[in-house]
Amino acid sequence: MKNFLLLILYFNLPFMKSKQKIDLLIYNATVYTVDKNFSQAEAIAIDNGKIIATGITQKLEEQFDAKEKINAKGKFVYPGFIDAHSHFFGYGLGLQQADLVGTTSWEDILERLKKYSKIHKEGWITGRGWDQNDWPVKEFPTNEKLNQLFPDRPVVLSRIDGHAAIANDKALELAGVKPGQKLEGGEVELKDGKLTGILIDNATSLVYSKVPKPDESQLKEALQAAEKNCFAYGLTTVADCGLDYESALFVDSLQKNNALKMRMYIMLSDRKKNFDFLFQNGKIKTDRLNVCSFKFFADGALGSRGACLLHPYSDKPGWSGFLLKPEQHFDSMAKMIAAHGFQMCTHAIGDSANRMILKIYAKYLKGKNDKRWRIEHAQVVNKNDFHYFGDYNIVPSVQPTHATSDMYWAGDRLGKERLKYAYANEELKNENGWIPLGTDFPVEDISPVKTFYAAVFRQDAKGWPAGGFQMENALSREEAIRGMTIWAAKAGFEEKEKGSLEKGKFADFVLLDTDLMKADEKEILNTKVLMTFVNGEKVFEK
Repeated sequence: MKNFLLLILYFNLPFMKSKQKIDLLIYNATVYTVDKNFSQAEAIAIDNGKIIATGITQKLEEQFDAKEKINAKGKFVYPGFIDAHSHFFGYGLGLQQADLVGTTSWEDILERLKKYSKIHKEGWITGRGWDQNDWPVKEFPTNEKLNQLFPDRPVVLSRIDGHAAIANDKALELAGVKPGQKLEGGEVELKDGKLTGILIDNATSLVYSKVPKPDESQLKEALQAAEKNCFAYGLTTVADCGLDYESALFVDSLQKNNALKMRMYIMLSDRKKNFDFLFQNGKIKTDRLNVCSFKFFADGALGSRGACLLHPYSDKPGWSGFLLKPEQHFDSMAKMIAAHGFQMCTHAIGDSANRMILKIYAKYLKGKNDKRWRIEHAQVVNKNDFHYFGDYNIVPSVQPTHATSDMYWAGDRLGKERLKYAYANEELKNENGWIPLGTDFPVEDISPVKTFYAAVFRQDAKGWPAGGFQMENALSREEAIRGMTIWAAKAGFEEKEKGSLEKGKFADFVLLDTDLMKADEKEILNTKVLMTFVNGEKVFEK
């Protein structure tokens, strides 16, 4: 009998199915695939940078022979997080500047600059991240003390949102800035007929145009530093909103040499050379880079009162902000972009700026479409204008942490009635049934977990306000995850290749120690990224 069984086994050996050899198997995990059913799995099989299967651990172990196996020990796998609106280049370069984020007063800034200048002893002093709304005195500072500290060395310091800056007299002198100077879409602030150093919106470029540009080695170092931090937070794709085509080509060269592994969706800036380049050469699309859109600025920011409102600011009577360029410019650009088949993405904060851009978009989109023209921020929208998003399939690209950063003072700027229709993420989501989420980093923290927390719970880290800020516009946990993955991919026409963990898609995913879908809200902000993978390659491990 024993010999008979051996004989049967021998003759069946050629017909026994051998295991498929693959690169990687993640098993014993809780996998949120973020497919159309938001289904869960236990394991993921990966080969050649792509997902080839998801399922239960036992079946995938029976089916595949993996070069590497990782036991997730029950931890939680999500698609790699996608930041639908960031400034990756600016963030990297900012890491080389004086860090002014979290400063508690103008004096705090001055102390940081003293320390910074002792290490960086020559050339311009640049810094970013201050926000006067976080200080006891919530007005813009003036530059007298900067002048005293640095009489012969130019200094320029960008506000957290990049829509205002303060420069010392030496920097103003080198830039040729004069009292009473006028320019479209910007303001050179005066006090008693004297320059205060404050520059708002387009006025900031007067000084920044004189700051020496980084060379290629400095740029490479900046981008790799930015990438390292992003991977540590689980980001695998970022949208960089507003670069020149030369920067996009530089990114492409780094990616092709494997010196930069981050996937990037780049919007080119509103400049003639960028239109000429992309219209002549066509869209750039590789596995890691997507350049198919243009970024415009309709107005400034609410925090610096540069956002363009339909009615005056509640805390500054007679002042309604301003457009950064005339309406005709945006109209003519929309016509041109529509004719060439590209995507238009426009920064609009105030309800007046949003209304103008929505109407221009409607004029050229002409009803339902799949062009995915975007409004970046869509922060304050008049109650009568939300319908444009749904009627013309306009994509509201929002940043949930803006609401939790601004909620302390936004009511002062807008008043109670307008505030109801600000940061209206759920109402905007309902227009098309989906909404991409981002951070606007370095304006906000790069952490997708903080994006999730702000979107769902709409509170700060201390749990304020009790019950959440305007909770009628909170997103559900599933909606927030989709907004940071598949919907963010969709906003860049990339939903067929990333954003969910499905067969055939890029193996971009993140392993967390916390279940975002079930954890108590008090645990969410303590979430740790354990591993991040791009193209099946481990690019971060805690």
